[in-house]
Amino acid sequence: MTATVLAAAALVTTACTPGADTPSSDGSRGGKPAARGSALAAVDTLTVKGRAPKTGYEREKFGRAWADVDGNGCGTRDDILKRDLTGVRFTDGHCKVASGTLTDDPYTGTTVGYVRGRSKVDIDHVVALSDAWQKGAQKWDAGTRRRFANDPLNLLAVDASTNRRKSDGDAATWLPPNRAYRCTYVARQVAVKKKYGVWVTGGERDAMKRVLGGCPQQKLP
Repeated sequence: MTATVLAAAALVTTACTPGADTPSSDGSRGGKPAARGSALAAVDTLTVKGRAPKTGYEREKFGRAWADVDGNGCGTRDDILKRDLTGVRFTDGHCKVASGTLTDDPYTGTTVGYVRGRSKVDIDHVVALSDAWQKGAQKWDAGTRRRFANDPLNLLAVDASTNRRKSDGDAATWLPPNRAYRCTYVARQVAVKKKYGVWVTGGERDAMKRVLGGCPQQKLP
């Protein structure tokens, strides 16, 4: 009888003790704190504010599309295609990409062919320009907006149709269908917003933490 009572008491104690399956406030399991230097820890360094109106937003406010900001003689779009595609061929020697293959597209996990002029590949702003506009960029000078629009950190070659569905969504409204890429994707968004001081909404911050809580060691790119 005594042994039965002790066993029952032990079960009650175990059930009431926070264990490995208890979510922590940052969305991870087991109450483990975010690793120092991780993308999850960096989320808490972002300013949280409401989304400002989209009033006044125009793509042109971020400068001419795909400018040669690094002075290498090639536009930013072609720079990213060269970086992200395999089997690249050029129309003019080293700049204009004629064709290539996006192997393991980050958003879908599929292989997508690129042919200039009839491309199924887009260059996506991981943090959309209009999203940035509503979260601080409307107060930037023209030079900062131009750098933001052409920063390789914020650019990815991706499947075009999936990118169109994303539109200008943030982490609270859109995540890549390819679940294996979500930690990397959100970490990149955090890195971009941290670099440029773009704020996040409360819902966006929570969505970032939910994703990164499943990969608390994920580093910023």
